[in-house]
Amino acid sequence: MDSVTFRSEIHGQIEKVGSADIVVGIPSYNNARTIGHVVRAVQAGLAKYFPEQRAVIVNSDGGSADGTTEVVQKTSVEDFGAILLHHRIEPISKIAFPYSGIPGKGSAFRAIFEIAQTLEAKACVVVDSDLRSITPEWIELLVKPVLGGGFDYVAPLYHRHKFDGTITNSIVYPLTRALYGRRVRQPIGGDFGFSGKLAQFYLCQDVWESDVARFGIDIWMTTTAIANGFKMAQSFLGAKIHDAKDPGADLGSMLYQVVSATFELMENHAAVWRQVRGSEPVPTFGFEYAVGLEHVNVNTARMLKLFREGLLNLREIWLDILGAGDLREVERLGALDDHEFHFPLGLWTRIVYDYAIAFHLKKLPREHLIKSLLPLYIGKTASFVLEVDPMTQHEAEAEIEKLCMEFENGKDYLLTCWK
Repeated sequence: MDSVTFRSEIHGQIEKVGSADIVVGIPSYNNARTIGHVVRAVQAGLAKYFPEQRAVIVNSDGGSADGTTEVVQKTSVEDFGAILLHHRIEPISKIAFPYSGIPGKGSAFRAIFEIAQTLEAKACVVVDSDLRSITPEWIELLVKPVLGGGFDYVAPLYHRHKFDGTITNSIVYPLTRALYGRRVRQPIGGDFGFSGKLAQFYLCQDVWESDVARFGIDIWMTTTAIANGFKMAQSFLGAKIHDAKDPGADLGSMLYQVVSATFELMENHAAVWRQVRGSEPVPTFGFEYAVGLEHVNVNTARMLKLFREGLLNLREIWLDILGAGDLREVERLGALDDHEFHFPLGLWTRIVYDYAIAFHLKKLPREHLIKSLLPLYIGKTASFVLEVDPMTQHEAEAEIEKLCMEFENGKDYLLTCWK
């Protein structure tokens, strides 16, 4: 494996630090507005919960033009007394640099893994640079299961608005849970804890010149950890509030990125998931509490219009992928009034499995294939929004659980069609 080549001044920074118990990585690209808050929260968390440990904050930057790395270097907690700290703490080092390689979050992570390996870190954390809701407690909740509990991978568990995270809720969570048998609720959450051993394992995988290096890193990390038998947990972090996106807006590129990475992983780990039946929970840490969430606006009329346009433009492709029976079901949906629109869970499950099979059999170029899923996904999302609009957050979560069970119960269909 080619190692990331660090510029000489970064070697100097790494040598000065020498070794570390904990490495916290913050990948960034033009996040000067938000990254200061993230760095302060990380510093406070390390000081408060890990005063005896040697810690390093690593900012792996994609060539920001807005002074992001300068903000990282200048940011510090002015008064530790204000956050009720009176003990002596190990000084927290910082390393900030532009990474090299294919532009993307995966390349930023690779550089963080390299530094963690060089410093012989026992525990690592990565957090997004645009988080507005991160608190010092996040660091404790992502690190402690690794250092104190022997876990290799700690996924985040957030409360999110019931209309937020629709790609996770309708595709990625139900599919990965049914495939690999572990109930990791936020497999593409963006904020993770992991052991130094797992960081080294990631570095040895031959993916760093692929799409994983650009955009598939979150689902790749989660799936790779599960499929290779690493010890998994999740920690409740409260609300995830960051620069949110309207699920009815242009999600085409995000859908392509996440779904193509998920399907690619299915190819690589078929020997693992074909043996799995049902699912089991993973240990969960943290104190769960209700949180106030920012409202997400959704235009369902516009979404249903896009779904019906898909029926007109993509009929031949859908016929080839879904078969005549399920296409008839989809056409029946297209004829419903907006207020009656309901996408059956069994139909949606078969559609996702059919697309995974079409990807496996290379029925179409992958980009064409997954982009043809977009109007179906938008229709399913509109249906979910209409159904859960009057429901509480808890009731909406129960609807997602029903979909997960449908994916688990329908897995034989996938296995039968997977040549």
